[in-house]
Amino acid sequence: MMYPDEMLRPMREELTRIGFRELRTPAEVDEVLDSKRGSVLVVVNSICGCAAGKARPGIALALSHAVRPETLVTVFAGQDVEATAAARRYFSEFPPSSPSVCLLVDGKPVYMLHRHQIEGRLPEQIAQDLTAAFDRFAAPAGARSATESPRP
Repeated sequence: MMYPDEMLRPMREELTRIGFRELRTPAEVDEVLDSKRGSVLVVVNSICGCAAGKARPGIALALSHAVRPETLVTVFAGQDVEATAAARRYFSEFPPSSPSVCLLVDGKPVYMLHRHQIEGRLPEQIAQDLTAAFDRFAAPAGARSATESPRP
């Protein structure tokens, strides 16, 4: 179901206000995700209550962490349908979920937070999961231990 843009604007702005670039077309998605360089956090935003009360606040908390992905992008599930489908192609080994958060490093998905890992949890718990992933996968190469694998 498509909702009027004016109804969704505050939900979109919760992420764009903290540094996310909103990708509304497949071309915009491919422009960013085809580069296959560095770390990219992709948020599949949603109108649902767990996105509003848990996911977006948890993401905002996580971004105050010292280590964070180089690029922050978002698509809106159920609204920007083609852009969302294009983004999901880059992490197709995971089932579609919204809201969800995927961390890609050099074009490969290394961490995924699904809706079922968001529901019933506090924003602080979500932020802890995300910052642990940032530390493990998005830290500069010299800061990671030599034994850490770039994959989960």
